[in-house]
Amino acid sequence: MKKLFSILLAAMMLLSLAACSGGEELRFATGGAEGTYYGFGSVLAAQASGVTVTAITSGGSQANIQSLQTEDVEMGFVQTDVMAYAYSGTNLFAETGAVTNFSTVAALYMEPVQIVTCDPEIKSVADLAGKTVSVGDAGSGVYFNAVDILAAYGIDVEEDINAVYESFGTSAESLQDGRIDAAFIVAGAPTSAVSTLAAQNDVYLVSLDEEHIDALIADSPYYSEYIIASDVYGTESDCTTVAVGAVVIARDDVSEDAIYAFVSGIFENAETIAANHAKGNELDLDFAASVTTVPYHPGAARYFAEKGYDVPVK
Repeated sequence: MKKLFSILLAAMMLLSLAACSGGEELRFATGGAEGTYYGFGSVLAAQASGVTVTAITSGGSQANIQSLQTEDVEMGFVQTDVMAYAYSGTNLFAETGAVTNFSTVAALYMEPVQIVTCDPEIKSVADLAGKTVSVGDAGSGVYFNAVDILAAYGIDVEEDINAVYESFGTSAESLQDGRIDAAFIVAGAPTSAVSTLAAQNDVYLVSLDEEHIDALIADSPYYSEYIIASDVYGTESDCTTVAVGAVVIARDDVSEDAIYAFVSGIFENAETIAANHAKGNELDLDFAASVTTVPYHPGAARYFAEKGYDVPVK
């Protein structure tokens, strides 16, 4: 009888542990197969303990928020600007309305606006006037970044350039084949599509000058100045541009324990992540806990509190 009781007690303890983690399976919407979101997201997913996280490809920030809204996924990668648009119901979400059923999990790294060309004569944003330029998928966060930057230089995306709407991978192929003159790519650098292009062609990154960077940041505080070092793609010099943050968000109805497991898995295994993906070197608790536009999920807030950070929650 005593032996049977011990077996039953052990079984109950195992069930309790499983319940504590919820045995949850979280679908993590990332981005295109050739972008940083998917590659890095797959590495992050492997580090969660006590919860199963599956990184899946997607259409990027806006699509990820829409998938959270329709409950097709539990988590997603987003740009900080797109996240702010959704929560306030502006820009990309002006017509469909605000989406507020999600919370911040962690800010992970910066995503520079990369203006890529194979034409050495394109040296400034102003030189894009009259050119054929990929401005990202229609309605994407990249599109709005392109609109912001072009407008700062007095260029209207609909009237002053021949705008085409292509993904990162397609943009790289179009640059390779000479179908476009330049492409806006907003993703962590290095971006695999650009690295592949640079391995076969001379690529150039177009810099922004300080005057226009200051104006952009004044109008849109979610931008930050950012330097892409020359050794990232083997360019002749460093590129000065602007960047937005890459943030993981989660639906509010995902359990506190599941999100705690995901966040702790990232930051307790940062060295392992860095060994498997370059973006892991940018993981930083100060940055992770710095988001102010959208409150944090309770599971993330619990982890950050253990590390001495007080983050806003709903």
